[in-house]
Amino acid sequence: MSRWVLNAAIGIMVGGVALWAGGTPTVDGAEGTDSAENTEAAQIEEGAALFKSKTCFTCHGADAKSPIMPTFPKLAGQNEEYVLQQIRDIKSGARSNGNAVAMKGIMHLVSDEEIQVLAKYISSLEP
Repeated sequence: MSRWVLNAAIGIMVGGVALWAGGTPTVDGAEGTDSAENTEAAQIEEGAALFKSKTCFTCHGADAKSPIMPTFPKLAGQNEEYVLQQIRDIKSGARSNGNAVAMKGIMHLVSDEEIQVLAKYISSLEP
């Protein structure tokens, strides 16, 4: 079994245990804050959890800017729409060049809704 498949399996198990133990991360509403801000903060927090549970950190680094290979992209701070399009293209097979091949095997684990949350999280990070 290849290292990334093993890491993916471990990540899924850890993510499942985390969800079983604590459910989906939420942000408590603070007095005087806008509900849109709370929603965005909750999505970013959920994105951080997904980045771990979907094993993105395995190749792109825990901070999303320390990839394990110099040819793997640094994700932190990328434009949200760009990230969305790249992940969708990899998942659909529209993008199958270069490093996309490595990601294709893991993309069946990521739903369209999760892709949106991941893109929001990645774009919120400092490059």
